[in-house]
Amino acid sequence: MVVNWNRKELLRACLNSLKRQEGVPFEVIVVDNGSSDGSADMAERDFGTHVIRNTENRGFCAANNQGIEVARGEFIGLLNNDAEAEPGWLAALWRACTEAPDVGMAASKIVVWEDPGVIDKAGHLIFPDGQNRGRGSGARDRGQFDRQEEVLWPDGCAALYRKAMLDQIGGFDEDFFAYGDDAELGLRARIAGWRCLYTPQAVVRHHRGSTLGKDSSRRLELIERNRLLLAIKLFPPSLLWLNPIYFALRLVAGALAAQRGAGDTAHFPGWAGKWKMARALVRGDFEALRLAPRIWRKRKQLARMRRLDSREVRRLILRHRLSWREVA
Repeated sequence: MVVNWNRKELLRACLNSLKRQEGVPFEVIVVDNGSSDGSADMAERDFGTHVIRNTENRGFCAANNQGIEVARGEFIGLLNNDAEAEPGWLAALWRACTEAPDVGMAASKIVVWEDPGVIDKAGHLIFPDGQNRGRGSGARDRGQFDRQEEVLWPDGCAALYRKAMLDQIGGFDEDFFAYGDDAELGLRARIAGWRCLYTPQAVVRHHRGSTLGKDSSRRLELIERNRLLLAIKLFPPSLLWLNPIYFALRLVAGALAAQRGAGDTAHFPGWAGKWKMARALVRGDFEALRLAPRIWRKRKQLARMRRLDSREVRRLILRHRLSWREVA
């Protein structure tokens, strides 16, 4: 399944990579979020793809849920429109997901499109304030992620989900709209007792930050808002109450990285850029507070599917945490 919004040529390359998949039968569904560049017509005309057409941009979460609803397979594969999969990608994810009945998710080895020798994501890690990031993001690929192993959850850029798991826990939380949505779904699945396997044979090349751009204040606002919503909805109380302290520690780490011209702050140069970042963070925090009552009600509804208690969830998060250096 591919969600698209005004990325015609990236979508063409993505669909071409899906044509080269082998080893498993599959259907392709494109959910188009009101594109004006002819993307949907191209997908239907040139690839014969089943296209769901929205008249507006409904976001990554709602669009994926539309596709999940009509999909007929036992597993649901997601591939970003700005990603291209190697021929054995889907078959490798399928093999990982079928290793055991409690494996509900499989994660890909995602590399940078411009330089495939650099890791984009190999599963996910999380900081205890809710900020999550790809495991190994930005590292040179020296084979350190070349073994199959359990990870926290997959990146929604290129992942496989068991349909039975989604039927049990629900799909993407549409209050998240975009960014951090795969983290919320993944952690919710882990709390419900499902596991995730990373397989290095499932390789995808990804154009990073092509949807809104890494210098987009709206992107930063959504990331900040959603890391708070994730914590409110899913974190154990022992970590939730410490959230402001962990957030402050991450800001300090980011400030130190900024002095070296590294980290996300590098995409917002100068004092004007830092002011733009600060305003985006504040807007994200206020938006999270506005949504907090509704998210808290969802938290209470999770009790019926819970398999891990609060202490087990805390151990899970801390076992897969981002280090202070990584979060910078």
